[in-house]
Amino acid sequence: MDGMSNLTEPVSDCDLCSRLAAFRSANRLAKPGWHNAPVPSFGPEKARLLIVGLAPGLKGANRTGRPFTGDFAGDLLYGTLAKYKFSKGTYAADAADGLALTGCRITNAVRCVPPENKPVPAEIKACNRFLVTTIDRMPDLEALVALGRIAHDAVLTALALKKSQFKFAHGVKHDLGGGRLLFDSYHCSRYNTNTGVLTEAMFHQVFAAVRAHIDAA
Repeated sequence: MDGMSNLTEPVSDCDLCSRLAAFRSANRLAKPGWHNAPVPSFGPEKARLLIVGLAPGLKGANRTGRPFTGDFAGDLLYGTLAKYKFSKGTYAADAADGLALTGCRITNAVRCVPPENKPVPAEIKACNRFLVTTIDRMPDLEALVALGRIAHDAVLTALALKKSQFKFAHGVKHDLGGGRLLFDSYHCSRYNTNTGVLTEAMFHQVFAAVRAHIDAA
């Protein structure tokens, strides 16, 4: 099935990336009760903030069908969103927990889970069309948070901006023009937090800056 049939979200049997499609098929056989499909964006299109992650986690979003839901990265991200008033309800690591995002939307640079959580450049490029449409359909967008360098580069590609002019660095913000700022953060993965690359305080500082920017605007 053509993954381009829906330009906002890839279809459930998207075949744009043969390696990811094969991995998805294998997971469907092994775990038939899991989502095992491209994971759609979460949150309202009228949001002023878009968070861009890397890709669904095998036992997280690939299982539950909601970005950053069901793994450690989600614990840190959704706890932070609650702290800075970008969500309402209680996050319970389940897509049916009733959690709602307020003024915030979450998506991924790559919508399908990749083997070993590592998408290859061709897969990132193929999926960028969906990020383009996601951004285009957010008329009130004022801030983007890129979780990691791949997400940072994907945002720049989607906006047709030169990567050489916007260097990724944790805690840095970039003026993208058109009233939009890009905030960079290390990815909130368990590996990054366990190794001290990212601390909770560092992550909170990014979202405190985002909250201040949106409130000022």
